[in-house]
Amino acid sequence: EVQLVESGGGLVQAGGSLRLSCAASGFTSDDYSTGWFRQAPGKEREAVSCISSSDGFTRYADSVKGRFTISSDNAKNVVYLQMNSLKPEDTAVYYCAADEHYYCSELGDDYDFWGQGTQVTVSS
Repeated sequence: EVQLVESGGGLVQAGGSLRLSCAASGFTSDDYSTGWFRQAPGKEREAVSCISSSDGFTRYADSVKGRFTISSDNAKNVVYLQMNSLKPEDTAVYYCAADEHYYCSELGDDYDFWGQGTQVTVSS
């Protein structure tokens, strides 16, 4: 059974930084994509970033480019999202998701496995 566990959320002032972690277990192969999504109250789920374990390809939403960095430690099966220069509009529940079939998709429906989510709150 595949499991994803996020950690690292919290409360931070605008301009601050947080690092989210997504620990994966249960995959039968080491070729899968991991995405970070977020959802703020009253808003639709938004794709934030993704990384492919096979070649390290990464993708970012325009709203976070230059501020967020996704990386992975394949030996530990952990994906990180380093978030710098945080803004109040980054406040949301952040979810990691993983999929073995689609290559770094921006569509949440393409991901088969989801974590429980972690709250990120950025105060102004």
